[in-house]
Amino acid sequence: MWAEVLLLPCRARLLPPLRLRHRAARAMRLQSPQFQALFTPGLRSVAELFEKKNYELRIAGGAVRDLLSGMTPQDVDFATTATPEQMKDMFTSAGVRLINNKGEKHGTITARLHEQNFEITTLRIDIVTDGRHAEVEFTTDWEKDAERRDLTVNSMFLGLDGMLYDFFNGYEDLKNKKIRFVGKASARIQEDYLRILRYFRFYGRIAEKPGDHEPSTLQAIKDNAKGLAGISGERIWVELKKILIGNHVNHLVRLLYELDVAQYIGLPVNGSLDELDRVSKNTESLCPKPMTVLTSLFRGKDDVTNLDLRLKISKEEKNLGFFLLKHREELTKATGPEPLKPYQDFIMDSRETNTISKILELLKYQGEEQLLKEMQQWTVPTFPVSGHDLRKMGITCGKEIGSALQQLREEWKKSGYRMDKEELLSCMQKV
Repeated sequence: MWAEVLLLPCRARLLPPLRLRHRAARAMRLQSPQFQALFTPGLRSVAELFEKKNYELRIAGGAVRDLLSGMTPQDVDFATTATPEQMKDMFTSAGVRLINNKGEKHGTITARLHEQNFEITTLRIDIVTDGRHAEVEFTTDWEKDAERRDLTVNSMFLGLDGMLYDFFNGYEDLKNKKIRFVGKASARIQEDYLRILRYFRFYGRIAEKPGDHEPSTLQAIKDNAKGLAGISGERIWVELKKILIGNHVNHLVRLLYELDVAQYIGLPVNGSLDELDRVSKNTESLCPKPMTVLTSLFRGKDDVTNLDLRLKISKEEKNLGFFLLKHREELTKATGPEPLKPYQDFIMDSRETNTISKILELLKYQGEEQLLKEMQQWTVPTFPVSGHDLRKMGITCGKEIGSALQQLREEWKKSGYRMDKEELLSCMQKV
């Protein structure tokens, strides 16, 4: 669903005074409930401060993309013509609390008003880039700032009056579900090689069908894939996880191999792409964890270990990979009236605390949608007999109590965990 947008000529009186370049051939005004909902007391206070100082302030990046798509953005970033020092002076004079000064050298000031944080960044130009980091220079030129961003759909600004500023046809690309780099793809990629994965991530989020890529973009990715070798595993894993739970995952992961990207981001050299196709279809509507989908590429434990060495995945993710590798074929549903029982028995026999979550991911991997629903509704039963119950029956030897409890647990398991204490203890009386 698209937000309501009014097309206006650039010379409309609503435009604030700024130098317009030829790229901004038209402007648009956004009107939507999602946009209006952003105007909290905190944002209104921020807007008033900037207006008094005649500093321009606009919503930037992904929040603009989401608002134009009719979505409520999770995070809202702002851009301004004010320098960090000007913002600090303005906020300090107004008694506004400033927090998290780590972004200040890159031009970002975070102010807290009305129990809400506002992250505001000065317009920038990249002076020097090495594929990972950039040295920046502040500017008041909105197009120059847009030009340094990665994708056209992420390069737009939205004024607080609802006016859209779009220098690179990002809105048209968004409407057409097209993912393109701003300007020349190779130049944008060489500024930060992680943009290769961001391209795939946003393709899986926005594009309507697989295979709708510009050949020159794919060639630029292939030519620069090696640059990902210098990107930290943590940054790569953040993007890869989003690719794995987006749309067109089998198509996009195949492209990672075809374009020689896979070898630089920890994926196995001989990944099982046929298994990926099967599992991606199985999990399509089941909200799998990224590791669940990724495990389909793995043929053995070494693949998980090598991935961890490159990407520094969490212990939980690593253990899930090992679990799915070990049980994806041997732990399956039973024939007959209780298909879920093998999974329930596994949970009851396990000593680990998070076994249920692993079983849920296994069921997703196997495409067992109905069993997944049943497992999600199943409450792990508590074994109703204790050693104290057996002592009251006259069994005092610890070894005998342990043996008897084990026998009763087996009877309880055979009953589908339905037998109560009295029924189980009656079994002891018959022995």
